[in-house]
Amino acid sequence: MKEQRVQFNFEARYYTLGELTKETQQVWFVIHGYGQLAQYFIKKFAVLEDKGIYVIAPEGLSRFYLEDIPTRVAGGSNRVGATWMTRENRETDIHNYINYLQSVYDIELNQKDTPPVSILGFSQGGATATRWALSGQPQFDKFILWSGIFPVDMNFESGKEILKDKKVITVYGDNDPFITPERMKEMELLSSKIDLIPKRITFSGKHEIDNKTLLSLVNL
Repeated sequence: MKEQRVQFNFEARYYTLGELTKETQQVWFVIHGYGQLAQYFIKKFAVLEDKGIYVIAPEGLSRFYLEDIPTRVAGGSNRVGATWMTRENRETDIHNYINYLQSVYDIELNQKDTPPVSILGFSQGGATATRWALSGQPQFDKFILWSGIFPVDMNFESGKEILKDKKVITVYGDNDPFITPERMKEMELLSSKIDLIPKRITFSGKHEIDNKTLLSLVNL
């Protein structure tokens, strides 16, 4: 058996909130987590619209049913989620989603006078956002990891160079079951490898987007 490869044109969707005008104060790219869809994830950032922020929510290129077949048949549920990658053929998935994210960026921000840009990655989207940011392609001012950590296979040299003059912020709920002490130690180790101490913000909550905390990031 021999694995073969093919390249072809691919169409994908993304969602936006607000309008990009001369009055826009900031642009935020928000990268969802595992099993989420951009059309619902972007609604968690509705509070930013009143602050003059244009929100762009890309979506993972692979979608799947969230329940197994017996559950779907028995309960009639057909909920769908998206993912950025799995362990299968991961390098190709990473390559594809970086190209996709940059294509969205280039289409949306094709004007000369672009307001400050923030990249926020939530949960699994944190690793996706990191890889995209460290590809050196997007221009941005603020990088936010929310309920996630840096990927262990990140490019440390790129991380040092690209993030050294950026605002880097981590946000965690104090009752987030996925952010264990071990995960936090791993995050500290990865941060040290790129000579970085991110600003850490904690809120009272779980694995979720908190509106009050979200608004506090606007002027950081």
